[in-house]
Amino acid sequence: MTEPTQRESQGDLGGRRSHGAPGTRGKTTIADGVVEKIAGLAARDVDGVHAMGSGISRTLGAMRDRVPGGGKSVTRGVSAEVGEVQTALDLEIVVDYGVSIADVARSVRENVVNAVERMTGLEVVEVNIAVSDVKLPDEDDDEDDGGDGRNLQ
Repeated sequence: MTEPTQRESQGDLGGRRSHGAPGTRGKTTIADGVVEKIAGLAARDVDGVHAMGSGISRTLGAMRDRVPGGGKSVTRGVSAEVGEVQTALDLEIVVDYGVSIADVARSVRENVVNAVERMTGLEVVEVNIAVSDVKLPDEDDDEDDGGDGRNLQ
């Protein structure tokens, strides 16, 4: 019986080297839009968040929602910069009147970071939140106006 050659003892199979488990071979890239959708849905799940985006983006979104096939945009008010292993997010939200903005922002950050990191494996380095408006109890939603602030009744 002969001793195994150096090549055989290092895992060389017929001139091909083993490169680890199959699940670790190759590269996965995640588009900005994927992270934006995850973050948008996670932010909307927080109590006290009335809507996402500025008044203009909500008005344009409301018009798009009325067009057949337009659908609601879950990325409205969300911007992501995605790198190879990290991501940073900017969110623009509208909060309900009477809630603690600091508490809502904290909850949004926690929910977004947890969802994005769990689903993508990316490290969320920051979640910047801009509160662009407060929804008053007697205010109609932007979807009920013509985009100029007047109700269409």
